[in-house]
Amino acid sequence: MRIKELSLRVSVVGAALAAGGGLAAATPAEAAATHGATHGRPSFCGHDHRSGHYARYLCAKTGDLLDVRIGDVKPTQPSLGYDEVYYKLGRYTLGKDAINKKFDDWCEADGRDSAAGVKPGARLDDPSSFTCKLPIGGETADSVAEMKTVVIGPGGRPYLTDGHHTLTSFAETPDGGLNMHVRLRVLANLSKLPRQRFWAVMNANKWDYLKDPEGRPVKVNELPKSVGLANFQNDKYRSLLYFGRDIGYTQNSVPFQEFYWGSWVRDAKPIDLSSWNANDLASYLSTVKALTEKMTALPKGDVVNSGFTAQQLGALDQWNGGSPATKGEFDKLSKPYDAAKPGKLAYALEYKRAHGLS
Repeated sequence: MRIKELSLRVSVVGAALAAGGGLAAATPAEAAATHGATHGRPSFCGHDHRSGHYARYLCAKTGDLLDVRIGDVKPTQPSLGYDEVYYKLGRYTLGKDAINKKFDDWCEADGRDSAAGVKPGARLDDPSSFTCKLPIGGETADSVAEMKTVVIGPGGRPYLTDGHHTLTSFAETPDGGLNMHVRLRVLANLSKLPRQRFWAVMNANKWDYLKDPEGRPVKVNELPKSVGLANFQNDKYRSLLYFGRDIGYTQNSVPFQEFYWGSWVRDAKPIDLSSWNANDLASYLSTVKALTEKMTALPKGDVVNSGFTAQQLGALDQWNGGSPATKGEFDKLSKPYDAAKPGKLAYALEYKRAHGLS
């Protein structure tokens, strides 16, 4: 899921906050605390320096590209698609790229496009050991749009609204960890709000996703404490949707887009998943194919989940962009690990095999 610019219609109806566990409804002014507003930014900013673990983030402004220790971010969703993380870790540790994909991913997350070069022995937790195509200060509108995002919450804690899979992959890779840093784009500073009001605003702006993999409500005090695989539940539907990108749908600016599609898979049951073997390439591919064909066959006005239509959730007009299975994105996904350029699924399955996770 990627948030480029907030373009959603903001709901301030109390019923829309039900997933927040009885949170008070946000006022219109609070729900619109976006688009450059510094609604909750403390008054002492610019003339005082407070102590505390998250004090360094208290004065961040909307639109800032904020240097963040990834172990400091608070997740706003209870689950991950583990297989997406396994793909990233497989690519990082078993990859065949000229420049390791982890450096590209870090540079993209930092707002600087992709990696330009790496020194011998370069490490992800040492940005001085590699270079990005764009220097600090040379970011473009497109590169900034690709950045992961946070909202500054009570006490200055950064709440991650996009990038849970990427930051978890950085945390899990051998040369990463929770102490490494990356810049994140600030959507809003709500640090002055009391806790209950803060979560009401988050929910009204759809900056959280408070359902577990089975669709049950999750309370905000049950959210993970930090990124890292052990802190999240595994959502197999979210994994399945990740591998269907650009085959059945295109990623857009709807927050938690793939979780909404995943809920549709779980609840509407458009395909039979009883024979899906998530450790077998052929089985995984056939399941992705069957699902994405159903996605593209949906009328664009059909509601998929939570009021979002197929069109709003990026359903493609034609399966695989109109290409046959032997071409396009599905063909790329289908490549086995022994190919010169393995597909994402092959990397995920090879990583699971190598680490006894199958």
